[in-house]
Amino acid sequence: MKRWIATGLVALSAMLGAVSAAHAAGTSFPMDKAPRLSTDPAALQHGAKIFVNYCLSCHSASFVRYNRLTEIGLTEKQIKENLMFTTDKVGDQMVAAIDPKQAKAWFGAQPPDLSLVARSRASYSYSGADYLYTLLRGYYRDPDRPTGWNNVVFHNIGMPHPLWELQGERKPVFEKVVSHGHETQVFRGWEQVKPGTLSPEEYDRTIADLVAFLEWMGEPVKNERIRLGVWVLIFLGLFTIVAWRLNAAYWKDVK
Repeated sequence: MKRWIATGLVALSAMLGAVSAAHAAGTSFPMDKAPRLSTDPAALQHGAKIFVNYCLSCHSASFVRYNRLTEIGLTEKQIKENLMFTTDKVGDQMVAAIDPKQAKAWFGAQPPDLSLVARSRASYSYSGADYLYTLLRGYYRDPDRPTGWNNVVFHNIGMPHPLWELQGERKPVFEKVVSHGHETQVFRGWEQVKPGTLSPEEYDRTIADLVAFLEWMGEPVKNERIRLGVWVLIFLGLFTIVAWRLNAAYWKDVK
């Protein structure tokens, strides 16, 4: 018995350590709430277009094939004409066009696969969608960085701003705050330096659509799973009522 208790305590300590490590690997920057658009076909289709045009050149989504995009309302003809290179087939995986060696030489590391990025970036205090939504709206110019860009969510990020033409250039505004004798920089907002081709509201909606698509890629069957779960709960509720009445009828003559 003592051996079982000791083993259980070791397992619990390891689990708590893993949770603490996952939290430490996160970010202390406050996350914005991402709009929930995973059930909006128009948003997912627009997000797929943004992903192919701005992300797929460097980042693969190798766990997803092009023909799965029919599940968000696109036809194979639309996929072929608008979202694929002419040499690709509709059953191919969504693989980046960049050569891995060139990517490592340019960015210092090979860009990660984005198939599961929305799930891998989730924390117990925020969702992966919230993280990505805040990250892609958190870029600012930094001449000290090799790419010329930095990010308030992921400091010293290696990836340059992929959508800077749409958003324009912004500068973060910080305020010095003294607390318990220590001076800290507190983020207060943004100052627009150069306008982009989209207004701030349009850019935020574009990022929301892109994040919705990234979230969908991580679990394409999520909406179907939720719908099925609702019907299962309804069935169990009705079955419980029937079983309760049947039990009452069966035992009513037993004294």
